[in-house]
Amino acid sequence: MDVPCVAVARQHGEAARSALAEADALDDDHEIAVEDGTIYIPVSDPDAATDAVAALDGDSELTTRDLPTRRGVRTPADILGFEPSLERIGDIVVIDEDDPDRAAAIADAVIESDLPVRSVLNRASKIKGECRVRDWEVVAVDEEAAADSDLTPTETVHREYGHEFLLDLAAVYFSPRLATERHRVVEQISADEQVLDMFAGVGPFAIPAASRGAELVAVDLNETAVEYCRENARRNNVDDAVTAIAGDVRDVGDDYHGWADRLVMNLPHSANEFLATAVALAGEECVIHYYDIQHEDDSFGPGIDAIRDAAEPAYDVRVETEHVVRSYAPHELNVCLDVRLTKPDDESG
Repeated sequence: MDVPCVAVARQHGEAARSALAEADALDDDHEIAVEDGTIYIPVSDPDAATDAVAALDGDSELTTRDLPTRRGVRTPADILGFEPSLERIGDIVVIDEDDPDRAAAIADAVIESDLPVRSVLNRASKIKGECRVRDWEVVAVDEEAAADSDLTPTETVHREYGHEFLLDLAAVYFSPRLATERHRVVEQISADEQVLDMFAGVGPFAIPAASRGAELVAVDLNETAVEYCRENARRNNVDDAVTAIAGDVRDVGDDYHGWADRLVMNLPHSANEFLATAVALAGEECVIHYYDIQHEDDSFGPGIDAIRDAAEPAYDVRVETEHVVRSYAPHELNVCLDVRLTKPDDESG
């Protein structure tokens, strides 16, 4: 079966494999192959894989290759006889099943399989409240793995593009599906930028940005998320560059009036309500990453209009990127606008 893989010279294989593992980009379901001095390492996320090996010694190439299924790895599908819908966050597997018997069967299969899993959670509510958290049912726990950990069944360490994030799914909002999007934004950030993340959560934007040499202010209404953000800044050795603040960004904005070179506005259902604050935070020139959810017929227009209404004429507004992040619901898209605000020249001068 042809699968995406990274091809590198054999002598660089272990370094490449380690970098891919740290970026959570390894495909554990297929075997690594070696041929004519080249090692072919299967990957689960081609974009993350490309970035993970970019800085390594030696040439690397993203390609596809017919690789055998890994022998000896027992998957939940092997046990169940069908492919269940699963999402992995650190060593937690998340399912979304209304039928408790089916949920229990899937959870038992996950624990029995060879996946490195400590607990299986079933979504028990929709995202709710100002802090965007949900209820969870702990369906199964691997007792041996739990005995070796001091974390609760809903708490885990998620690794993403070389960074790690401690978080509790029962107390904070976090989506691993946005990893590629977060990386897209972080790659635009330069050293010495002043970046303000208006809805920072546990720090998945802020901490990688700080690792690039930026100064970060991370604000979130959820006090628990802010505590995790501070801990994650320490874990990733950027605590000197990250100021994490618990509170409504509209209330703390006065302390950073005109400060930001870049703003992250990842609150897609209601970011428009915070645009006046964003404009107040913006410096002489500022890039805003504005997230929105709109109908596919006009997924960017409402956000552009809202930004122009808030920023003009105090700023010249230039839309640099109209980017579809993912499908959100039937006929609805989660999108991002990268918009540059620039103070116009003083006409009297």
